[in-house]
Amino acid sequence: MPIYEYHCKACGHRMDKLQKISAAPLTECPECKADQLEKLISAAGFRLAGSGWYETDFKSGNKKNLAGGNDSAS
Repeated sequence: MPIYEYHCKACGHRMDKLQKISAAPLTECPECKADQLEKLISAAGFRLAGSGWYETDFKSGNKKNLAGGNDSAS
């Protein structure tokens, strides 16, 4: 389950919440109880880098080694 970041427009409270993707966004601030909570767009907490299945499994030809920077086809 992803972690979503929220910010209250009324009091400025910020919080993180572990929720299902299908769950409705929260609206009520736990601090001031106002209906001013908004879900923020934030960066993922991890980065896929280096060589691994996500980089090499579905590539073909000279595009297999993207981490090495030796791709002459680009």
